Amino acid sequence: METRLIDTAISELASTSGIPVAFGGAAVDGVVAVTAIAGARTNALDGLSVSPRLGLGGQALIDARPHSTGDYGSSRRITHDYDRHILGEGIAALLAVPIVVAGRTRGMLYGGSRAPGTVGDRFAASALAVAARLARQFAEHDARTRATDHGIEPPPAAVPTASLEDVRVAYAELRSITGTISDEALRARLATVERRLAALGGVTVTGPAATRPSASTSPAVALSRREHDVLGLAAVGLTNADIANRLGLRESTVKSYLASAMTKLDASTRLQAVSEARRHGLIP
Repeated sequence: METRLIDTAISELASTSGIPVAFGGAAVDGVVAVTAIAGARTNALDGLSVSPRLGLGGQALIDARPHSTGDYGSSRRITHDYDRHILGEGIAALLAVPIVVAGRTRGMLYGGSRAPGTVGDRFAASALAVAARLARQFAEHDARTRATDHGIEPPPAAVPTASLEDVRVAYAELRSITGTISDEALRARLATVERRLAALGGVTVTGPAATRPSASTSPAVALSRREHDVLGLAAVGLTNADIANRLGLRESTVKSYLASAMTKLDASTRLQAVSEARRHGLIP
């Protein structure tokens, strides 16, 4: 089941995001075996299996959080056990996004670009969203299996994937609009709609931040409203320039808010910040 879902997700990511190379696979006994590849020009990625701590994916595997590098060949932050696979395919920038269920990595999604730099904010947002969707599907399958084994009624399915992504985009857009309105009565009405949208995404909004009953038990992270707004827009793939335009801010101010949020979330990149914000239940 997991391999089939990941194979479908890789095909989807490649066709909708424009990423040059997408690949991934399920984790079996702690090792990710790549079974799905899209956009490859060679067979260098065939047979790739990633072990914990080795390479970019091996680090993401044990950390249970995304990792990326803008220049894989020269990076000193990772081991180079898989150079013949990654460099053999001509990949320069690489992103690894783990599929995490109950704190355990169950699979990995990769996106690669043949030009140094980044794989792109929009692909990163798409990969995070797809990884979150797969994690929910895996968890739902686990719950149904447990229910069947114990002879009880399976839990209802979650919000359909397409609808959930629409909810996230609408939530981020509504927050950016609410921040420009001075009429307190209208702001209160919009805040009610915002809470309803957040609830559809599994988040209960109580103020500038949000909490999710099933979120991590780690200490709460308190984001300011603007930090929350900026992260919400970053989560749906907007660039810093896009976010600045939406919120009526300078691009340098957006970068400052992102940096502050990253510090609070103990994240070294905006990608990790979005991932951690979702894990803490701060954004849908």
